[in-house]
Amino acid sequence: MSSQPFWTGVFPAVTTQMNQDQSLDLDATARHLEVLIDSGVGGLIMCGSLGENQCLSSDEKLAIIRRAVEVSANRVPVLSGVAEMNTRAAISYMQACIGQGANGFMIMPPMAYKPDGLETAHYFRTVARAIDKPWMLYNNPVSYFTDVTPIMFAQFADIANLVAIKESSANTRRITEIRNTVGDRYALFTGVDDLLLESAILGIDGWVAGSGIGFPVENQLLWELTRQQRWDDARVVYRWSQPLMKLDTHVHFVQYIKLLLQEAGLGREWVREPRLPISGSERDEVLKIIRTALAVRPKVG
Repeated sequence: MSSQPFWTGVFPAVTTQMNQDQSLDLDATARHLEVLIDSGVGGLIMCGSLGENQCLSSDEKLAIIRRAVEVSANRVPVLSGVAEMNTRAAISYMQACIGQGANGFMIMPPMAYKPDGLETAHYFRTVARAIDKPWMLYNNPVSYFTDVTPIMFAQFADIANLVAIKESSANTRRITEIRNTVGDRYALFTGVDDLLLESAILGIDGWVAGSGIGFPVENQLLWELTRQQRWDDARVVYRWSQPLMKLDTHVHFVQYIKLLLQEAGLGREWVREPRLPISGSERDEVLKIIRTALAVRPKVG
């Protein structure tokens, strides 16, 4: 297990709330953060994929991190997603985030170029040397086409500040393969909502939750049930949440989850172009999923 004390529990990937004119709504973001912290999350991940990282300017991202740090007030750690186009930009952004009080990072591979194995290793090692904060490596070969394998994680074991893995390959075999290859060297998080229960049974330390930001109390309940190994009870909540969790696995996941937040009274659906709010039959179908689930929320407490 990582020696870093806070790398466990639910780390929600938080949306960036916006006004209809696509400007940042930092106050709305702050209100949502308070709800998430009150639900019992272990940390906050700002400016990830769900936070529309690549559609934001550096100044906007830094403003979001600064506000999240203010809201958290050291109650939970604040991490920033790192999804820059080149190594220098990633280093510059992370150093600026540290200046705003960020506690760590979730680092994705380079976004504009598919690196080979040598380039992937060089990138992660180079950015790691440039910061003195802990970080999580986001492995998502489904979306970002760069696969960090269990063998590569063994090779990265000497990177002291690489303390966690967000495993989003959608292959639950990887949970066991990583454990068998590197043991407890890293805190292991699942990053696929509708593989949470399966991953928890196999043994994880945390969960980077997406859709759960729209039902944080129930989401936290599900996590706690897995910690207590109350599998029958966890299965009930999991089956209820599964249609909502599927919203996180679609190309329109940002629009879907922001619409979920709007229906749950926790935010608004406005997104940054080129994304557009969903409409027509797609909107009707997603609203049906959301409203059906929210109408029969499981009892908590």
